Amino acid sequence: MLALSDAIRAGRISGAELAIVVSDKADARGVQLAKERGHEAIVIERRGRTREEHEREIISVLKEHQIDLVCLAGYMRLLSPCFIEAFKMRILNIHPSLLPSFPGLDAQRQALEHGVKVSGCTVHYVDETLDAGPIIAQRAVPVLEHDTVETLSARILEQEHMLYVEAVAGVLN
Repeated sequence: MLALSDAIRAGRISGAELAIVVSDKADARGVQLAKERGHEAIVIERRGRTREEHEREIISVLKEHQIDLVCLAGYMRLLSPCFIEAFKMRILNIHPSLLPSFPGLDAQRQALEHGVKVSGCTVHYVDETLDAGPIIAQRAVPVLEHDTVETLSARILEQEHMLYVEAVAGVLN
């Protein structure tokens, strides 16, 4: 989220506005950071509701703000079909692997356990499948001999910040 905010302010994503940041967690660091940067940020907690009920409230807020593109960043839940349909081919996600390899959680750990020599990150459209929507862009990151989950994750995160900006700019253009 911060990388996208910085890129918009610097003009690297032309004609874009970070209209609102939505989180389902009141203590999400991104909510506070967004507010510090002057972005509107709200929390819509799940409060024991079904996924669809929760997402219908988010959809309502996004539509009120006339959102054209939804960029997921750190949203660790599958989206329901109703959310996907409301923003079909207008939801982007960044994932820390070269999809279709290592979807889901702990992608860097999966990469290390499988002994791959190259990992990376992928920006993709979100559909009803887990990390399997159409790929927009990817960036490779070498897996070094003594990498840990933490060191590999840190190098991939650097590339994620750059790749997400490039992919969003490309989609919007």
